[in-house]
Amino acid sequence: MAELHAAVMRADLRIPTAGSLKAKRRVLKALMARLASGPVAVAEVDHQDLWQRATLGIVAVAPQAGQVRRLLRGAERTLHDDYEIEVLATSVAYLEEPP
Repeated sequence: MAELHAAVMRADLRIPTAGSLKAKRRVLKALMARLASGPVAVAEVDHQDLWQRATLGIVAVAPQAGQVRRLLRGAERTLHDDYEIEVLATSVAYLEEPP
């Protein structure tokens, strides 16, 4: 069986310009589309009812651990490059396949 490596990044965000849930959704929809255009999956996982806060879960799966790290670093750069959001914190958890 081929090796499989996976990791999930939690990204806590602030959206300072959002004055409504509709404005927040506009910003997040564009950001999530940019992230999902690469080889990662993304979903909003917390703070759905707050105007200026969001938490995204970003998942990467690859045959090599180094490739997973590169994918998540690229996703983090995309977050930091977005002028409409402020990245409050990120954390990464690596998932191991049982022996």
